[in-house]
Amino acid sequence: MSEHIIMDGAAVARTLVRLSHEIVEKNKGTENLCLIGIRRRGEILADRIRKLIYKFYGTELPCSGIDIGMYRDDLVSGFFVPDAKVNELGFCVNGKNVVLCDDVLHTGRSVRAAIEAIFELGRPSKIWLLVLCDRGGKEMPVSADFVGKNIPTSRQEFIDVHLIEIEGEDSLGITGKETC
Repeated sequence: MSEHIIMDGAAVARTLVRLSHEIVEKNKGTENLCLIGIRRRGEILADRIRKLIYKFYGTELPCSGIDIGMYRDDLVSGFFVPDAKVNELGFCVNGKNVVLCDDVLHTGRSVRAAIEAIFELGRPSKIWLLVLCDRGGKEMPVSADFVGKNIPTSRQEFIDVHLIEIEGEDSLGITGKETC
């Protein structure tokens, strides 16, 4: 298996700057806005976008991560229950415009689980989805409002997102089975 880098660290940084501006533009400012990232990489992306919005607009947005383990329909069964933390954001989502952040959108199941978890915490005014990469292959009617890059993939290919906070570098690559 070989990896082809689609975005290097500079491209990831430029993309996050663009996405932060798009969020503020769509929201018509920063009022009533909060960021929630799907743990683990989505949480890191949400925090980076929070910092960029502060840098460009001077507003400190509420930002937190959410654990979706207990809401995943493909992981929870009678024999296995994931160990999920209780979700406490540190702020109220009632009436807020929530930007739900994740690294890769594929089937839509993680997003569905995250929305379910958010609604257990309150009733937001809106939920917008931000993803660094939309790879296609949806199994649910979920689409992102803010997309870093669209990268259509086959089921045999995978998107690898590396973030400085975890892997020591920022990059986005595609890995697939080599053919002869």
